[in-house]
Amino acid sequence: MSQGTRGGAIERARTYVEGGRFETELARRVAFRTESQKLPASLPELHRYLDEEIAPAFARLGFSTRVFDNPIAGQAPVLLASYVEEEGRPTVLGYGHGDVIRGLEDQWTKGKGPWETARDGERLYGRGTADNKGQHTLNMAALEVVRAERGGKLGFNAKFIVEMGEEAGSKGLAELAAMHKRDFAADVLIASDGPRVKPERPTMTLGCRGAINFDLVCDLRDGGHHSGNWGGLIANPALILANALAVIVGPTGALLVDALKAPPMSAAVKEALADVEVDGGADGPAVDPWWGEPGHTPAERVYGSNVFHVLAFTAGTPGRPVNAVPPSAVANCQLRFVAGTDADAVMPALQRHLDERGFSRVKVMPPPAVNDGRFAATRTEPDHPWVRFVAASLRRSSNAKPAIVPQMGGSICNDVFTDVLGMPTIWIPHSYASCSQHAPDEHILMPLSRSAIEVMAGLYWDIGEGDTTGLR
Repeated sequence: MSQGTRGGAIERARTYVEGGRFETELARRVAFRTESQKLPASLPELHRYLDEEIAPAFARLGFSTRVFDNPIAGQAPVLLASYVEEEGRPTVLGYGHGDVIRGLEDQWTKGKGPWETARDGERLYGRGTADNKGQHTLNMAALEVVRAERGGKLGFNAKFIVEMGEEAGSKGLAELAAMHKRDFAADVLIASDGPRVKPERPTMTLGCRGAINFDLVCDLRDGGHHSGNWGGLIANPALILANALAVIVGPTGALLVDALKAPPMSAAVKEALADVEVDGGADGPAVDPWWGEPGHTPAERVYGSNVFHVLAFTAGTPGRPVNAVPPSAVANCQLRFVAGTDADAVMPALQRHLDERGFSRVKVMPPPAVNDGRFAATRTEPDHPWVRFVAASLRRSSNAKPAIVPQMGGSICNDVFTDVLGMPTIWIPHSYASCSQHAPDEHILMPLSRSAIEVMAGLYWDIGEGDTTGLR
């Protein structure tokens, strides 16, 4: 059905990056100060990004657009772009988020700060270049070049979500999707966020680990008491809490609570992770081979296992300690967990575990609402037909076997698509682990960006060109 060729579409994609248009468009989008962590004050800027930048870009591609107000008051808007070319063809849903974390203007060392892109060799700096404006810009451009090469046709139907509150927890997105299921319905989600396992290796991520935050609190008395006069007479809550933590996680990071452990990995998951290497790049930390769940490879530990974290530990007055036994101690904790873990059972099971080991004075408590940190764990199985189709396309475009990660180490709103909308999900990340997202000097790699748009153009071409009847 095609006019033009697959190679022609990929060449157009390469020219988009190498000819400078990618940098121009991304610079314009980075300039919008879309800090969702400043809601509701940032709402006008979040709307402006959609109304002035994203909606016109999709209109040029022949998409209709609608901006939905968030069903939760004070939360961010969501844009849905829709393109129906032919009934009976598959519908592919894309996703990106136009919001970013705080700019941290006073901490940048590259260029003129977070809101102006700056090129330094193969790196392009700016807030949102990696997370996520650069990634959805590349995917939007890939749709454009395929449509141009095919003479104004995609060969499939497409929808694309751009939400503006991902960095604030995607609040309201699930409720919005449930209210408008027909509008958001599609056969598959193919989207981009997060890092590749290695900068040079195309990567597919099929879901995400979940997260649950909670506090461990040992509160013994109302005030502190002199550490000399009362030392040895009254219990120190910081020491009790430290010992309690030692019965949850062993000295090399192994979980000691059965209810917190991940379910066994399926054969498909183990096979997918067999050739995945974890590489944060030159600026990333080295993997500690002795830490984590025993008997697993590094890839299995981060992409197929559960992990317990202490995010902060507070007792007394840190930074200005006094000679007193503190009255209480608090550990802010988190469990990152894979699909199949009973998240609702985690806190009760942990309390029983502590009680049975003599730590009934330590209470497992919900965190403050401002830091609820709750995300669901999701996964599309590695042997799903859509996964096989996408993997074959990426391999054809890159001449390399893509890494297939059953669930990314971090968390994202993937449950909106798997659980609410009921579709398989495939994420094709266009960044790398040392991109400094959420930090000063965030950047995207230009060679990786060129590779990313090439594989996306090839994939969109294959969806429009190939036989997809067995995928729906």
